[in-house]
Amino acid sequence: MINHYLEKPWVQYLCLATMTALLVYYFGWVFDFGYKFDWSVLFVKDPSYDMVLGDMLITGLGLTVTISLMSSVIALVLGTLFGLGRLSQFKPVYYFSTCYVEFFRNTPLLVQLFFWYFALPLGLPEGVRQFLFDRNFEMIAATVGLGIYTSAFMAEVIRAGIQSIPKGLLEASYSSGLTPFQTLSKIVLPLAFRAIIPPLGSEFLNNMKNSSLAMVVGVAELCWSSQQIESLTFKGFEATTAATVVYLSLSLCIAGILTLVNWKLQIIPKKDRKLGHTIADILFWPIEAPLTFIGRMNRRLMRKRHEDFNLTSAQAARKALIAKVKKVLSLVWKGTFLGCLGFLVVMALIGVSKFNFQIIWENLGSMLWWRFPHGGPNEILWGLGGLSFSILMSVIAISVSFFIGLIVGVGRTSKNKLFLVPSTLYIELIRGNPLIMVIFWIYFFIPILTGTFLNVFWSATIALTIFTGAYLAEIVRSGIQNVPPGQFEAAVSTGLTYWQAMRKIILPQALKQMLPAIVGQFIAIFKDTSLAFVIGVLELTFVAQGLNNRLMIYPFEIYTTVAFLYFICCYLMSLVARRLERKLSTDTFRLQM
Repeated sequence: MINHYLEKPWVQYLCLATMTALLVYYFGWVFDFGYKFDWSVLFVKDPSYDMVLGDMLITGLGLTVTISLMSSVIALVLGTLFGLGRLSQFKPVYYFSTCYVEFFRNTPLLVQLFFWYFALPLGLPEGVRQFLFDRNFEMIAATVGLGIYTSAFMAEVIRAGIQSIPKGLLEASYSSGLTPFQTLSKIVLPLAFRAIIPPLGSEFLNNMKNSSLAMVVGVAELCWSSQQIESLTFKGFEATTAATVVYLSLSLCIAGILTLVNWKLQIIPKKDRKLGHTIADILFWPIEAPLTFIGRMNRRLMRKRHEDFNLTSAQAARKALIAKVKKVLSLVWKGTFLGCLGFLVVMALIGVSKFNFQIIWENLGSMLWWRFPHGGPNEILWGLGGLSFSILMSVIAISVSFFIGLIVGVGRTSKNKLFLVPSTLYIELIRGNPLIMVIFWIYFFIPILTGTFLNVFWSATIALTIFTGAYLAEIVRSGIQNVPPGQFEAAVSTGLTYWQAMRKIILPQALKQMLPAIVGQFIAIFKDTSLAFVIGVLELTFVAQGLNNRLMIYPFEIYTTVAFLYFICCYLMSLVARRLERKLSTDTFRLQM
């Protein structure tokens, strides 16, 4: 009887509304937080500081948007170049692009920002260094560092998009007389970008959330502003809630813009077009109109050039000369690239040869395990820290979050609103905010709810677990939805219940498709352990920063070693993910440009 009524949508919504009302009543009036809420700190002028502190959030939002836009442009340009480089048949370009992508994908953004901000200036001439610091070097380092980091991910997305183009289109374009450049610009890239809008949009969204890390190099963006308000007023709940709402709004705006772009690029009959397609046409008309005009002019010029197919001897000679010039320019370009690449390699080797390896060796143990097993009585796990701490945090987070992701992912695919709505809210709330905000939520507000302070290790681990659970839930959802619907229908027709069909039929099949993505998420969460730095966890990045502050003059040695340790761990895991992907994939064709 109860199950019969729970299948009705109005009963499900009524139950959700009742549970929401009970939670609001309990936490609003019954449960005593011991915390006095004061939202006026955000919009009332503070007499102590003679300013409205909420204005800091608006200023921080402006910087967040600026960093996100500028770094996105850098990432898109570099990502396109290195994505094409990953498909080049000229091996030096291919290997250089591969090294670039693998290195920046497999080291944490936080470590890269520390390198750009603390280490790089020491390797520059005094005049250049002063020039940069006079022009807001914090902003430059954060923007460029974020753009380079995101470009490595975009390069892989663009490479995958290009490789998804059928081989026949490439052969048809060449047979029609198009040059490789014309094929790339007129056939391959337009089709590839149309196919990669969803994953590319995810990278733009991640780029915006990653801009929160600019706070560690002194940029007063949104996350920094919220923590500044907390330090001035001790009203962290209000400040962090406001920043969370702003981040969620930004995420929704970016998702909306990308949806409009997707609608604009869709090729569908007029009868199937909806209101969203019309809105997208109107919004993108100022961009599309000039491009359409340029395209028409270009086609007219091309028609004039090809009106006469009977070449005279002079025209044939000129065409042959142009072909020879192109060949010479190609050789010059390849020689120039090899020269520049050789110069970079030599300079890198010279720089590494000047490292004080004694400093690295003396502090390597601290980076690997801190003071284990000779830690003080107040240190957790006998003084364990460094890389071992990062691995331990990531193992705990991925192990526990797998079950969270499994439950929430199954709930996300359910038609029952009692499971669907809470699962969706959890996923969207967590995925719409940067991890650093989730860490602040756990660290600052668990004590408000429980009255006891958690150790920073457990605060960061819980935050990583909750954050990873949301992403694993989406992986589980996509894995379940990729299983043919007939499988579930056949399982139910044999007498299995919903949960039996999920446990015995659907999930075992979905797991095969989920494994590479789960390993990829493990790599991501291992890198994200570096963000525990912000609350003082003795993981690898925090230890490295402490060593750098103590030694002062060896940032290159410290941060290069840290990046190398992260890279080795992440690259080995990425090899496992790639091997799983190849083993489970049936597509073996590789498009080359």
